[in-house]
Amino acid sequence: MPFTLIKGSYQVQGYEPDGDSVRFAADDQAMWRRLNGRVALNARGHAQLRLEAIDTLETHYLGQHQPMALAQKALDFLLVTLGIHGARFDPLMTNVVAAQDGTPGYIVARQAEKFGRPVAFAFAGAAPEADGASLFLTPKRLKDSLNYQSVEEGLAYPTYYKGLFADLRDTITAAARTARLARRELWAVDATTTGFDVDDLSSVTDTHVILPKLFRRLVEFLRGGGTVAGFKAFVEARAEPIIVLSTAHFTHFDTIVEVQGKHVRLTEQAENVVFNT
Repeated sequence: MPFTLIKGSYQVQGYEPDGDSVRFAADDQAMWRRLNGRVALNARGHAQLRLEAIDTLETHYLGQHQPMALAQKALDFLLVTLGIHGARFDPLMTNVVAAQDGTPGYIVARQAEKFGRPVAFAFAGAAPEADGASLFLTPKRLKDSLNYQSVEEGLAYPTYYKGLFADLRDTITAAARTARLARRELWAVDATTTGFDVDDLSSVTDTHVILPKLFRRLVEFLRGGGTVAGFKAFVEARAEPIIVLSTAHFTHFDTIVEVQGKHVRLTEQAENVVFNT
């Protein structure tokens, strides 16, 4: 199934963007109906994008953040790459109070996910195709996307969900592995598979850089208080389906989570896992 190309502009003023999340205004809102699923638009006619195949460090998940230097760097990269300048934030560094936004660009997407966010690859500038064109996204074209470039820079983890074509996934995986070998940005300090000690919530908000999916589950568990001892049972109870690509093994997220005392790690690299939701 081809992607649909939708032209429009990127919007951040009055919003809380991060390195893998930004608002988009379609030039023609009728184009949203070409995607599978319903796109949720706010009163300004803007859609919240979910950028396909990547996950950057969280800046405000359930009121918590990951180490902010790298989280902010990923956001800065998004703003610069999409041509947004002069962004000024509130004192908490979450809400954009002023920006030179409305910059032109386009997305390619096939569907909106359950929260109404178009799952998209984001591109800056003008597209040669017509608005609403059906597009077969090639690995070469993918490399022009913010998604790919964030991984290439070492500012985003590859994070795959069902439905992403294998050739596009493989292209992003190659960029991630190159960035890891070069120890670019987050890969210089990533502790996802080497493991990290969790003494309290600050261990993952301020100290250790880890896959955001794992961070989110730890925040959900630890914000209630207590120790990390029960974390394995917590993720097991959620029964989140995954596929381990190297073995084509259909299993659950808890099977790649290891907890020994207060030491936590994933047993698989991010690019070897496909999540269901």
